[in-house]
Amino acid sequence: MIFSRPLVFSTLSAALLACSMHSAVADLETATPEDVGMSSERLERLSELNQAYVDDGKLAGIATMVARRGKIVHVDVAGSYGLDNEQALTDDTLFRIFSMTKPVTSVALMMLYEEGAFKLKDPVSKFLPQFAELKVWTEDGQVPATTPMTMHHLLTHTSGLSYGFNPEDPVDELYRAAREQPSENLDDFIDIVATLPLVAEPGSRWHYSIATDVLGAVAEKISGQPFDEFLQARIFDPLEMNDTFFSVPADELDRLATNHTWDYTDNTMKVVPPGGPLNTYTDVTLFLGGQGLVSTLGDYMKFAEMMRNGGELNGARLLSPRTVQFMTQNHMDGIRNVGASGESPTTSLPTSNGSTGFGLGFGVLIDPIKSGTMTPRGTYQWGGAAGTIFWIDPVEDIVVVAMLQLMSSPWPLREELTILTYQALTELNESP
Repeated sequence: MIFSRPLVFSTLSAALLACSMHSAVADLETATPEDVGMSSERLERLSELNQAYVDDGKLAGIATMVARRGKIVHVDVAGSYGLDNEQALTDDTLFRIFSMTKPVTSVALMMLYEEGAFKLKDPVSKFLPQFAELKVWTEDGQVPATTPMTMHHLLTHTSGLSYGFNPEDPVDELYRAAREQPSENLDDFIDIVATLPLVAEPGSRWHYSIATDVLGAVAEKISGQPFDEFLQARIFDPLEMNDTFFSVPADELDRLATNHTWDYTDNTMKVVPPGGPLNTYTDVTLFLGGQGLVSTLGDYMKFAEMMRNGGELNGARLLSPRTVQFMTQNHMDGIRNVGASGESPTTSLPTSNGSTGFGLGFGVLIDPIKSGTMTPRGTYQWGGAAGTIFWIDPVEDIVVVAMLQLMSSPWPLREELTILTYQALTELNESP
């Protein structure tokens, strides 16, 4: 089914779409916005925003979905698959979600945590012996780390690992050089990572990094399964996320949207050339838990709804409500340098102004006034390098997912989506 513009659910359309087998809202309950304290008329402003971005040449295409109180109330799709593909974007288009893989991996690890497979204070070297003798970069050279890297450090990006984004950082230079050594699988990847110095002592500061990729390797060791098989069996199958993959099946590749980047030299959107890590999603053998998944609007909404609902969706329980609550609290008290991620201007969470902290795999809003948005305290979220975003608001019981494919975006789309979502509220929930 291809959604025409816009789709705000009436009673009839909700009933019809709930029966659709190929809809983004299949297996998810729908409602009219008015049934859950929102305005149909005001939600149409989201559709107008999406279309304006496409019409103005700022995006090739975008798909958005809003749910409140566990019911889908708005789905909108605008534009095409890409500058090189005029096919209209649909509700089941596949998107590279990059760092929106991280919350999925963090949930996978916390499922193992609930089973007693590890404690948060356990050293990572308990599962990955290569991490037993890590070194920290200092002005005087590399010195042995005095604090063992723990599982909690990996889950909170306080491990001392890095990403290689900073062109002026000597450690990141080593990371970039290490990328020239291709890793066939997670074992190869860990062997390389373990040779790289840390940017700081574990636990001393927040630094966005490949920590979640390392978590995927830990999950392999604990479970005895390849990480892709573990996610399939423990998360994707139970939640019926049938369109989420590391490696896109050959007969589904025509559903994969084109990836784009913003060229700041001439202020235009351009197609990311074929090949390379930003476009290769076939025959994958290196399953990176921090950046590797492809998914759809509806599939990621299922994952987000599971979290909103305290770890359960449609009878499939992945986590305890208490675990979800623990994961989505700020764990950054006493941690310095909680700053921009460096992945791109569109994923600079936690924010440097102190409005956002970090939990176990999620950015957590701790000061709405500083953030300059109407989003309530305790809202948790993350995004991907190609502009994808989701957030879960436990106060107003709202979930929003947006899918697009634009690297290095200059646009304030995420802030605008936030404003237009909350202005559509006509009823407020009581504060928890």
